[in-house]
Amino acid sequence: MEMARLRKRRIHFGKLCSFPCCRPTSTDEHAQTGQKGFSRVVYCNEPDSPEQLRLKYRRNYVSTAKYTVANFIPKSLFEQFRRVANIYFLVVACVSFTSLAPYSAPSILVPLIVVIGGTMAKEGVEDWKRRQQDIEANNRKVEFYDRNSCSFRETKWKNLCVGDLVKVHTDEYFPADLLLISSSYEDGICYVETSNLDGESNLKLKHALEMTSSLHDEKSLKDFRAVIRCEDPNEHLFSFIGTMYYDFQQYPLSPKQILLRGSKLKNTHYIYGAVIFTGHETKVMQNAIDPPSKRTKIERRMDKIIYVLFSTLILVSFIGSLFFGIETKKDFSGGNYRRWYLRPDSTTVFFDPRRASVAAFLHFLTGLMLYGYLIPISLYVSIEICKVLQSIFINQDQDMYDKETDRPAHARTSNLNEELGQVHIILSDKTGTLTCNSMEFVKCSIAGTAYGRGMTEVEISLARKRGERLTELMPIDTGESKKYVKGFNFRDERIMNGQWVNEPHSDFIQKFFRVLATCHTVVPVGTDYEAESPDEAAFVIAAREVGFQFFERDQTSIKLHELDLRSGITVDRVYKLLHVLEFSSARRRMSVIVRNPENQLLLLVKGADSVIFQRLSEQGRVFEAQTKEHIEKYSEAGLRTLAIAYRELGEDEYTRWEQEFMVAKTSLSADQDDLVDKLADWIERDLILLGATAVEDKLQKGVPECIDKLARARIGIWVLTGDKRGTAINIGYACGLLRHEMKQIVIDLELPEIEALERHGDKEAIARASVDSVKGQIRKGKKQIDEAKKLVNGEAPEFGLIIDGKSLTFALDKDLVNCFMELAMRCATVICCRSSPKQKAIVTRLVKSKAGKTTLAIGDGANDVSMLQEADIGVGISGVEGMQAVMASDFAIAQFRFLERLLLVHGHWCYRRIAMMVKLFLSSL
Repeated sequence: MEMARLRKRRIHFGKLCSFPCCRPTSTDEHAQTGQKGFSRVVYCNEPDSPEQLRLKYRRNYVSTAKYTVANFIPKSLFEQFRRVANIYFLVVACVSFTSLAPYSAPSILVPLIVVIGGTMAKEGVEDWKRRQQDIEANNRKVEFYDRNSCSFRETKWKNLCVGDLVKVHTDEYFPADLLLISSSYEDGICYVETSNLDGESNLKLKHALEMTSSLHDEKSLKDFRAVIRCEDPNEHLFSFIGTMYYDFQQYPLSPKQILLRGSKLKNTHYIYGAVIFTGHETKVMQNAIDPPSKRTKIERRMDKIIYVLFSTLILVSFIGSLFFGIETKKDFSGGNYRRWYLRPDSTTVFFDPRRASVAAFLHFLTGLMLYGYLIPISLYVSIEICKVLQSIFINQDQDMYDKETDRPAHARTSNLNEELGQVHIILSDKTGTLTCNSMEFVKCSIAGTAYGRGMTEVEISLARKRGERLTELMPIDTGESKKYVKGFNFRDERIMNGQWVNEPHSDFIQKFFRVLATCHTVVPVGTDYEAESPDEAAFVIAAREVGFQFFERDQTSIKLHELDLRSGITVDRVYKLLHVLEFSSARRRMSVIVRNPENQLLLLVKGADSVIFQRLSEQGRVFEAQTKEHIEKYSEAGLRTLAIAYRELGEDEYTRWEQEFMVAKTSLSADQDDLVDKLADWIERDLILLGATAVEDKLQKGVPECIDKLARARIGIWVLTGDKRGTAINIGYACGLLRHEMKQIVIDLELPEIEALERHGDKEAIARASVDSVKGQIRKGKKQIDEAKKLVNGEAPEFGLIIDGKSLTFALDKDLVNCFMELAMRCATVICCRSSPKQKAIVTRLVKSKAGKTTLAIGDGANDVSMLQEADIGVGISGVEGMQAVMASDFAIAQFRFLERLLLVHGHWCYRRIAMMVKLFLSSL
């Protein structure tokens, strides 16, 4: 009864949301199912059907370890014998069992076994930790549907098969790539956290097909049968093409119905899903790469030195054996023995003057062993011991210990210590690596007045750089003592504690915070909020702290506790929710239409300032100039800004618009999206500007200072993130990667001609136009750098390159990749936005190969694993996105700022000590 009551109170976002992003689209691309690359067939809930058994899909077992029981010895031995010196000593050890050896076999065999065996044991221990992580993941429990008992039973992840129905509860990870069938919400929506896939902490809204969303109980699933035809396994996280055949009808599927392995169910009691991809065929595993074998530059240089020493050894042995052969041959001449006292007439083949050439060859082999001290096996032993001690120094460094999380630095391998001192390029994730994975409301502009005391770190550093007088020396974080509220770091006595009622424009302030409290899709959960983006949660929290507390919502209304302007007491107000016009990257704004308790129809809007300002009415522009000035200051301070506006709607106007809008929403024509967009654009006009918000994507402590010191050390930094372009650029400014004097080169495909082709669905035409556009933008960027260099007599200003994931896909094509990398290498900073894990790995590989310099990758989520493994050095941050990055890394730290000490202190000394050891050892030879 309780569950039924809860379900009735669920919010039908499928009916509220007005854009088709919550519904599958009917496009021509679904006609590809069944063709090459789109041949996968899934029989849902039919585990014993002959068709399903004939397909022989993989089970859900995954392995990320480098070795298995079967291949550990041969594969590990191969890794050991990549060292040239080990090959030499193996050959010598084999020959030492013959009479050619000038010493006993154990004297050479025992040291070799100790060196190789010890290194193999170390490799085995490190890989066993990865295997333990795999065992834990494969043995996690999940409920799968048993048709015989018509109920769900527990099983291990590794036992799941394609087509199985599973039940996943809130805060659980999805065990495979699933098709969402239904959820605890009546209309089949669910919230998903994808931080392990794309690094974004905001929740994603997923939506089941309408015809399956009513399957809420176990008995109704017994008769559920469906056939899914979809794309083959691939690495594209943000796309999915498929068709479901159910109840003699076919329905197109989109990414909105797909729940990916590695993401987590949030704010939803449970979901039912059908398994589509399992194990290594899931999208997250398709983005993974095999754990590589990494070698340092010193090791590779040592190999070259060994080649030189080995050549010297051969030369010395050859010269000695040559003269030995000549002298031995002289011992027998004309039937007489020259050195008769050596008894050459009764000697072995080693000194037989009749077979002098054979004796010389055998003497040559003996010389190779006798002069073996030139090949220093003891150096390898000494280096290994030194590296282990250096790893202990790193692990015990108190300056890299994080008290808040109680986590020290950890060298997970000792093979790469000295390589830390040779890093030239750092490739970094953003969310959770540079930032704290949270948003805080810090400032706002209302009715042309700026509110919010204090200055951000970026503001203070920028003001000092310009030589400006600091009016507010106090940083935002160091305000008066008060209880910390997550998402809210706002200080201003004019607004807080109900003092806003005394402000000159108190009516505007009231409307401003009402918009923040109602224009969203946030769901209250106890005293917390679950939001699709951290920005939305910060806005709702800010409204609550000021006196406009959003506490409940249902299908048709939003309820607030408000401070009444006239009476000064808190009252409950109910706003009838009529429509939600969702935010999208194309619209760059979000609106809600509500009816307030006074029976007024209101359109409440928040969005990018450039979009909102062009939709203002003449009467609504009173505070435009002041608001623009404040937004510019907030942007310079590295804050994320949104403009807030509203307008009152007439009854006739709204009725006429709603009729047309509902017709457009239910239209099945190909231009449905265009119709809905046009009608939304029509109603979102003649707005009255209220103000603007400024939120801070909080940087981790010490990030700007760390980046500044790394830049002064001539270390380049690239940011590879799954976040949107605007977010990444703001963080670039906040942490000092982008500076206001730096010129930007932006490569993207958000162009009208590309969007027009996408609406028509001609994939070949889209690809051709995209390639041409990216090629043109790359050439334009290179030309821009060349022209700037000419203008300033050879000293070009710094450039920052920003490219989105879609453009990056085409830029990495074999015909464009060289031009793209040439442009990127000429820029001081590179930011790749909306990058998939595989794109991160490809970019890392290209930087490593094209630059020819040592690369270091740093990240904290599962989406960073491929990048960490591909780089010369992988550093994992043990942050809020789990331990997957740490488990795949070479070094683990708790905060980005510790990277400075890891590279500039430990890296420097490790390289210096190893280099000095090698130099002194070889000079003693």
